[in-house]
Amino acid sequence: MNLDDAYANSAYIPDGETYFARWASDAGLFREKHADKVLGVPYGKEPYQTYDLFKTKNNAKGTIVFVHGGYWMACSPSDFSHVAQGAVSAGYDCVLPTYSLAPRARISEMTAEIRSAITAVANASVGPIYLVGHSAGAHLVARMVCQDIQADWQARVKRVMPISPLSDLLPLMQTSMNETLMLDAEEAERESPVMHRTHKIPVTVWVGGDERPAFLDQAHWLAQAWAADHVIEPARHHFDVIDGLIDAESAMMRALLDPAS
Repeated sequence: MNLDDAYANSAYIPDGETYFARWASDAGLFREKHADKVLGVPYGKEPYQTYDLFKTKNNAKGTIVFVHGGYWMACSPSDFSHVAQGAVSAGYDCVLPTYSLAPRARISEMTAEIRSAITAVANASVGPIYLVGHSAGAHLVARMVCQDIQADWQARVKRVMPISPLSDLLPLMQTSMNETLMLDAEEAERESPVMHRTHKIPVTVWVGGDERPAFLDQAHWLAQAWAADHVIEPARHHFDVIDGLIDAESAMMRALLDPAS
């Protein structure tokens, strides 16, 4: 069975093919206007193992880490700088890490890179840490709370928010993208968050109500497996579902930073 259509997004979103250029433009404008930033901070030895830091005014309340999506094959932090707006407006520093993309790296290697990136961020900061990711990035932040990942900084993580996550990778072996991802059954199972128990860290799974059924399923599977909070935001699709990160007062940001509100 070929599941390419089940996991297609652009074709089912009005003007879906324009979003990547729009994101890159919005990200560039945000970088230009936000003066207090440090781009390309290394967290590893390779040139693509870096992160961008956008600092809030005065003393930060903590750090929000955002991991971008792109099916582990596309995009970079420079396409999503603008999502830091909500964080810095709310008084938090925001970090966007780079990670290797397929076919340069396997997904298990990307998991290890994001762990290393968060370690570097934790060593350079104080206060609570919040992990947010979108799509493939949601998979990677979800992996950070799986019990096979051990890190001192996990005690500082106050909440993880996988947005439109890919939580079970086994179906992706039935897509043409696996020619690039090169998942085998062993890695797909090992790298699937739904296959793991978690550390005792609060998780809120977020997904758009207008997303493809496959992504609604993936979000449901993760929320069910982890008994996590599960928000289905009405009238949001796979691309505009991250817009809430731009607004410090949005329901998404409130759920991330102050779930009781």
